[in-house]
Amino acid sequence: MTVTTTPDTEGATGTADREEGDIVYDGVRKVYTDKTGNDFLAVDTVNERIDGGNFVSIVGPSGCGKTTLLHMTHGLLSATDGEVRVDGRPVREPKEEAQLNRAVVFQEHNLMPWYTVRRNVEYGMRTRGRLSNDEVGTTAQRYIEMVGLTGFEDSYPVELSGGMQQRVNLARALSLEPSLILMDEPFSSLDAQTKEIMQEELLELWQQNQSTVLFITHDLEEAVFLSDEVLVMGTQPGRVIRRYAVDFERPRRRSLRNDAAFNEQVERLWSELEDEVMKTIRV
Repeated sequence: MTVTTTPDTEGATGTADREEGDIVYDGVRKVYTDKTGNDFLAVDTVNERIDGGNFVSIVGPSGCGKTTLLHMTHGLLSATDGEVRVDGRPVREPKEEAQLNRAVVFQEHNLMPWYTVRRNVEYGMRTRGRLSNDEVGTTAQRYIEMVGLTGFEDSYPVELSGGMQQRVNLARALSLEPSLILMDEPFSSLDAQTKEIMQEELLELWQQNQSTVLFITHDLEEAVFLSDEVLVMGTQPGRVIRRYAVDFERPRRRSLRNDAAFNEQVERLWSELEDEVMKTIRV
């Protein structure tokens, strides 16, 4: 089934002719085949455009295809039908994507335990080979300072809290100065207080960098707090059912969560998702 989405465009930003950081989903479908040869439609016909420099969250029930869509955006998975384009170029396989300007932050920090904070942040830059050793060191130090880890450069991941480990993960991604950052529930394993602090810090870093961010979350408050727009995905099959603009002024602070209009936006998302969530729990 094809669902035509109706964007709520008030407050949306971006220009139609920009390509850097743009994401275009053109009739994108993903079908998995199980061991018995049966096909399963995971993501059905997505036709969306995300303008460069915007922070966009994807919300939806478990199993609706959020992570599948993100993996197709990165190139970790290929679309069965249709095409994903980033920076105006079709997304192919990861070995080709290494030449493009994007970074991924997953729920698990995936830091290398045998490397210090400094070496973990430097790793991606050294792998790409675009900078001299001096430039790598200078850039790594700048981003370590930006995420508030000055003094921990020579610490190992095991010596850091979960929030600090995720800060290293962010510094590593941002140090690549990508046009696109893909984030898959990066704060879901943190305690509530640390999570809110990290959300605010992420926005401060993003506003300096102005990368496009595609952010997956189950947390509707998180989606509204962070985003310029929210894509709502339904399930059975996974597809985009609605697109909402979030027009609260930036910079945003934690006090925004006490605003009546903020909570109305969260409730609006929940009302859109309630029936889709019920599909996943009905017996």
